[in-house]
Amino acid sequence: MRPKGTVRAVAGALLALTAGCTGGGGEAGPVPASVRSATGSQEAADPAAPSPSASARADPVSVPALIAREQTGSGLRLGRVLARTSAYTRYAVTYEANGLTVSGVMNIPEGDGPFPALVLAHGYIDPAVYVTGQGMPREHDLLARSGYVVLHVDYRNHAGSDKDPDNDVGLRLGYTEDVIGAALALRSWDRAEVDAGRIGLFGRSMGGGVVYNALVVAPGLFDAAVAHAPVSGRPEENLDHFQRPDGDPVVERIEAEHGTPEENPEFWRQVSPLTHAARAADPLQIHHGTADDTCPPGWSREAAAAFEAAGADVELRAYAGEGHTFGPRWRESMDVTMDFFARHLR
Repeated sequence: MRPKGTVRAVAGALLALTAGCTGGGGEAGPVPASVRSATGSQEAADPAAPSPSASARADPVSVPALIAREQTGSGLRLGRVLARTSAYTRYAVTYEANGLTVSGVMNIPEGDGPFPALVLAHGYIDPAVYVTGQGMPREHDLLARSGYVVLHVDYRNHAGSDKDPDNDVGLRLGYTEDVIGAALALRSWDRAEVDAGRIGLFGRSMGGGVVYNALVVAPGLFDAAVAHAPVSGRPEENLDHFQRPDGDPVVERIEAEHGTPEENPEFWRQVSPLTHAARAADPLQIHHGTADDTCPPGWSREAAAAFEAAGADVELRAYAGEGHTFGPRWRESMDVTMDFFARHLR
C-alpha cells in the first residue's frame, strides 16, 4: 500500500483538470454489527474525532452528529432471484440500517467463495421514478463477472426502502447511514459467499459524495473506496448547482432552518466531509472526466487536495474529453478501478 499523505496524478491527470473548467464466511471470526465495535479503538485515539462535549453540541444535521451516532447494520436477506447469468445470480435484498429497512439488489458470482464485496452508492435519480437497483448497470455486471459480490443500495425513500420524510431537509445525510449499514450488514452476514474482511465502497455522482461522508464517519470500515464523477464535497455548492436553479423548495426549507452559508458558516462547515478529512483512514481513488458539465471537475481536484492535506491516501485520475457518464474511456476507468480494488481487497 502507498504511504498515506500522497496524491497521485497519472499521465498528467492533475494538469488536465484545468482551472478553467466550470463549476460472510465464518472463518473470519467475530464481525461487528456497528461502527463503534468496528472502529472504536481507532476513533478513540483519533485527534480529529469530536470530543464528547463537542458531539453533544453538534447540530443533528451534521457530520459530527453522524460520527457521534452508533451506526448499525444487520439482517441482510436474499429475496427473489431477479436474473441468472453464467457468471452470477442477481437477487433482490433487504437489510436493516439504523432502524430502517433498506432495499437493494445483490449480484453473487458463480463459483466457490468467499468473494470480496463492494457496496455501490448510485447517483441522483428522482425517488418518485426510481426502481430497485437502478443506476450503475454496467458496473454491476462487470464487477460481478470479475469476482466481486456487488450490493447496490437503494437508499431510504427509494424503491422498497423505508421512508424518511426529513432526509431531503437533512441534506440527504441519511444516505450515508444506509451505505454504512450495508457494509455492517455484509460484515455480519452468516453466508459463505462474502469475505467479511474484504469490503470496498464504490459511488458515482451523488454517490461519490456519499463515499466522502462514509470515509470520515466510519474510518476503517471499508478497505478501499472509489468515487466516479463525484459531486462537490461542499453541500452548499451542490444546492447552488443542482437545486437552487430549479427552484427546489427544499433549499428554502434548509436555509430557513439552518441559515445560508453567509448567515451560519459553521453549520455549512460541519456538513462538509472535507472539514473532517483527517478522519479518513481508507484508500480513496477519484475519477473525473475533464468535459463533465454536470459535476465540474474542479470539485474533484478540491476534494483530492483536501484529503491529501489531511494525510489521507488519495489518488486522482482525470480522463480528457470524458463527460459525466463516461463513454469511450469507461472501460479504461473501470480497469483502473478494479486494479485499485484488487490491490486493497484481493
